[in-house]
Amino acid sequence: MPSQTPAAPQVRTVSFKQPLTWLTLGWRDMARSGWVSVAHGVAIAVCGALIMAIAGPRFWLLAGAFSGFFVVAPVLATSLYSMSRALERHEPADLNLVLKTWLNWQDSHINKWGNDYWCMFQFGALLALAATGWVVTSAALITLLAPVPILGPMDFVQHVVLAKEGSLFTLWLAMGGFLAAPIFASSVVAMPLLLDRRVTLMQAVQTSWLVVLENPIPMGIWSATIMVLTLLGLVTALLGLIVVIPVLGHASWYAYRDLVDASQLPLRESAPGNAPKAGA
Repeated sequence: MPSQTPAAPQVRTVSFKQPLTWLTLGWRDMARSGWVSVAHGVAIAVCGALIMAIAGPRFWLLAGAFSGFFVVAPVLATSLYSMSRALERHEPADLNLVLKTWLNWQDSHINKWGNDYWCMFQFGALLALAATGWVVTSAALITLLAPVPILGPMDFVQHVVLAKEGSLFTLWLAMGGFLAAPIFASSVVAMPLLLDRRVTLMQAVQTSWLVVLENPIPMGIWSATIMVLTLLGLVTALLGLIVVIPVLGHASWYAYRDLVDASQLPLRESAPGNAPKAGA
């Protein structure tokens, strides 16, 4: 008999001040996890440096690549969610957990070919596709509509951002927002939920949208916080990302825990036999 689809989790409402609590808890978990958590930020900063090296003087590619890179950030932070969950359970949040999260995250799952097993991979692929689409769109807008070739950051500021004539920057921001808003709404709690509980990809995305619809002001503040901290990480020659990425990753786990009541859903365990029951 086909397995029944689990009921959708319940969505909670939170105060507009709750994002500050998430950041505080995220900072705490980064400090508790030590170098393993910070290593995530180092890896992202190194990837950012590689993007800069590959793009070189082609700033039209660099702008889209950087923004597209952060579209897939919810997937890249998966092991940070796993570490915060482990700390919450008073379990080790070490390198072994990170490796298990990425390599053996569903050892207890017998059927390796069903959609339930591949749901996190599918969601990551969808985000990567969206990021690629934005990179192409951004590059096309800048190269086709800019009055002069955009070869560096100052060219972008002078001829796109501060251009007296034309509306290229407005169009660029509008297109970016048009893509970013539904991606944020679809992913704000989807990845932690998929990691934590046995739900379908559609249920996770629907829950994420419900979270945004039920908490428009807190979610607006949270998205703005993510954007501002990420920009701070970028303008500090990427060094700020070493701290920003782990803090935001851990904080996103606590956002999920506050916003979603998934206690009645079965756990999605990476290792059988040592986890609490579904209602724990």
